[in-house]
Amino acid sequence: MRLLTAVLLLLAPCMGWAQSPPTLEQADTDWNRLRLHGDAQALAPLLADDWLLTHSDGRIQHKADYLQELATRQRRNTRIDNEDVQIRHYGNTAVITGTSVQAAVSDGKPWEGRFRFTRVWVQRDGHWQMVASHSSRLAEAAP
Repeated sequence: MRLLTAVLLLLAPCMGWAQSPPTLEQADTDWNRLRLHGDAQALAPLLADDWLLTHSDGRIQHKADYLQELATRQRRNTRIDNEDVQIRHYGNTAVITGTSVQAAVSDGKPWEGRFRFTRVWVQRDGHWQMVASHSSRLAEAAP
């Protein structure tokens, strides 16, 4: 019996058992890491089913469309570096703001820029899920 218990304890992390849910900070870090690696399958649980992304050009995108772009590599992020990140908690909701320096290729066209972002996260059943994300491109500094 002790051997079985020891084996189960060793397998628990590999099988996802007995792991505490990620903190909000970890979930937000995972959002960036998984986008950078194009891992749509691992990213899906971090996004609420009604998640909405508002791009810097005003275009909106829903969860399924965004994940499809990542999965098919229509969108490939090559850089995501965040600065000045601030987290504000409001009960089971949190707002994360900051600046993101990004580069990517979308539909075969490379782009890069600095963006201000706002992400809204909600804690549901002990897990953080993003419900909305918005970005605004920062103006280029004059030489």
